[in-house]
Amino acid sequence: MKDTDPPIVVEETYMTTLENVWKAITELDQMKKWFFEQIKSFEAKEGFETQFVVEVENRKFTHLWKITEVIPNQKIKYSWRYKEYKGDSFVTFELFENKSHAKLRLTTEIIHSFPSKVPEFTRESCVGGWEYFIKSSLKEYLLSKR
Repeated sequence: MKDTDPPIVVEETYMTTLENVWKAITELDQMKKWFFEQIKSFEAKEGFETQFVVEVENRKFTHLWKITEVIPNQKIKYSWRYKEYKGDSFVTFELFENKSHAKLRLTTEIIHSFPSKVPEFTRESCVGGWEYFIKSSLKEYLLSKR
């Protein structure tokens, strides 16, 4: 992903309450079930930092997250980068309530380009990853809690 690329935006509607979606995206025990089981700690508060490792084939990705904005039940934003690679981004989860369901909009903005030679950093890989997490994994997780 390059800093000249447009942001990635993925939206999904869930047939559950806004509070249930908020908890799924901000509570560690729930995040481990649909997002990254490797997450060691997470708190939805500004300034909180965490790191965890994901390995893909022979590549190591130490995720470095720092929470930059929190509006409970509405929005959480964090900087997202990797220890082993140049590049920096912001990931924002925004929630919107609509009667019997909740809509989530995820936006990824690239602040500093990631290395183009790493397959996981192509735009197609990033879009595919977010579509999987938001439209499949999180959706199935929330359905299983009904």
